Amino acid sequence: MGSQGDALLVRFWAGARAAAGTAQMYVPRTDAMTVADVVTHLESTREELVPVLQVCALLLDGRAVRREEPVGAAQVLEVLPPFAGG
Repeated sequence: MGSQGDALLVRFWAGARAAAGTAQMYVPRTDAMTVADVVTHLESTREELVPVLQVCALLLDGRAVRREEPVGAAQVLEVLPPFAGG
């Protein structure tokens, strides 16, 4: 996996990937960054993601998180839109 210095890797799955126009991107870290900060950054840089980010599940290093959660030393945030079927 590539590295972008001290940045958080964001991976997009299914419809989130289509909305983002890419499978992954890096978001620069800031002090005391939360998942909500990352979501705000994504919404401001990829307007097509706004409706997806309103309903998606977010995983931080493989663990489901709420938006107020601090990013800390995590390496990957995954954006998973709702899935249908069974």
